[in-house]
Amino acid sequence: MSLPISKRYRPMEALSASELPSGPDWQYEPKWDGFRCLAFRDGKRVDLLSKAGKPLTRYFPELASALAELPAKQFVLDGEIVIPLDGTLSFDNLLMRIHPAASRIKKLSEETPCLFIIFDLLVDERGNSLVKTSLADRRQKLEVFAKRHFKSNETLHLSPATDDVTSARRWFRRIGIGYWRPMTPVLAINSWSPSRPTAVATRSVTSRALRIPSSPVATLAFLAMTTTPLAFPEATRDRLSSTLGPAKRLWVNMPAT
Repeated sequence: MSLPISKRYRPMEALSASELPSGPDWQYEPKWDGFRCLAFRDGKRVDLLSKAGKPLTRYFPELASALAELPAKQFVLDGEIVIPLDGTLSFDNLLMRIHPAASRIKKLSEETPCLFIIFDLLVDERGNSLVKTSLADRRQKLEVFAKRHFKSNETLHLSPATDDVTSARRWFRRIGIGYWRPMTPVLAINSWSPSRPTAVATRSVTSRALRIPSSPVATLAFLAMTTTPLAFPEATRDRLSSTLGPAKRLWVNMPAT
């Protein structure tokens, strides 16, 4: 078998916006506090890659095993790896997985197993690429895929989505910073400028870099990459809120082509 998209495929990037958009062309989703991951299944082989293309498979063996157990022999899923702990999601426990010792990773995978929250289907189980189809169509196909395969799998979960802006605002109030995605393909902006803070995509800052930048504009970019303030300890979140003040923005996740 051979998948129709490369493992170098770049998933959707975050862009900022000053207000929540509304209208029939928008789909809204909560943003999860974890590691963005593309999951490739090609026959017996499973590869987990970060959105920057870095391998994650060895760090999350329980996820690789869960994907390998699915009856579907080929697919590409886009989602977020998270670790639930004490009623919340623990970013610290995710970071602990990035460890050189396989024995340590195995121990952590058994003590604090991860979940994979999936929000997009890029290649279906027949091996068809869906990247040029609309998000609405991909969502429908993903829901069918999830209904068929996720029910008996405790590791894989379908991320909720809605076209109801009221529900999206409720998610935003609960989380504090959210994102949404347009249903039609558009090009993502791959660089940012202090003079254009509403058109920011931030590949330069990774979700593992937990130092707070001193520049307010850099802080905005930093928040986009770390998904939500929940990735920080409470004291750090308070400092971020104080630093951002009225400049705090929402973040839009737009499909890259």
